[in-house]
Amino acid sequence: MMPTLVRRGLSAVATVGTVATLAIAGSGAAHAAAANYVALGDSYSSGVGAGNYTSSSGSCDRSTNAYSQLWTNANAPSAFTFVACSGATTSDVLSSQISSVTSSTTLVSITIGGNDVGFSSVMETCVLDSTSSCVSAVNNAENEARTQLPAKLDSVYAAIKSHAPNARVVVLDYPELYDLSKSSTCIGLSTTDRTDLNQAADVIDGVIQTEAAKYGDTFADVRSAFSGHEICDSSSWLHSVNILDIDESYHPTASGQSGAYYPVFSSHA
Repeated sequence: MMPTLVRRGLSAVATVGTVATLAIAGSGAAHAAAANYVALGDSYSSGVGAGNYTSSSGSCDRSTNAYSQLWTNANAPSAFTFVACSGATTSDVLSSQISSVTSSTTLVSITIGGNDVGFSSVMETCVLDSTSSCVSAVNNAENEARTQLPAKLDSVYAAIKSHAPNARVVVLDYPELYDLSKSSTCIGLSTTDRTDLNQAADVIDGVIQTEAAKYGDTFADVRSAFSGHEICDSSSWLHSVNILDIDESYHPTASGQSGAYYPVFSSHA
């Protein structure tokens, strides 16, 4: 039988541990509740593909299923400003979104860069034209990502830092679109097309990670979160070509926002 003093000592340690755990959890909840959160970016942040778009957002297609809204619903920050917009480029962030970031902003999220290298037109080329045309379009986009995108991203990250020098900035990236291991049994594009498109996503994501690090921003990588849920998987969290709503093509579904973007963002917010 355990001596009484030992039992009491262990009980005290357990109590202290429980109190400490609750204090840490409470601190995290309090931090989230006190957050002044601004969600910037393009269609991957506005929630295109996830449905339930708010009428007030117009062509920006902001969805109530977007990761930023899901995080806000769960954490009830003191303020939430949702200005991410479908089709946004780095220039659009600077001209139409950055004004929402102020000295009182404590948390910022953003996906940006894909539209700057014309990724939607690349996808259109790959869907409608030959493999050689697709490969050429991908190569051009990758070259632009390596040579021109860094400076454009720098301008955005620098502006965020200037507007809110003490904010936590979470920079999210883009998923690889295809599960190449299932490509041979998956109708649509050739495996060459799919391989090159995945590679292009990796190139863009690498540039984003490098530039975000220059400003001390937190890079949040969603690629592994989509593993097993890419196009060609039976439970894909990404739209393939959607003829009924072409803008939703190659964007996360509601499950992609809740199952990948939301938990990845939450773990860094």
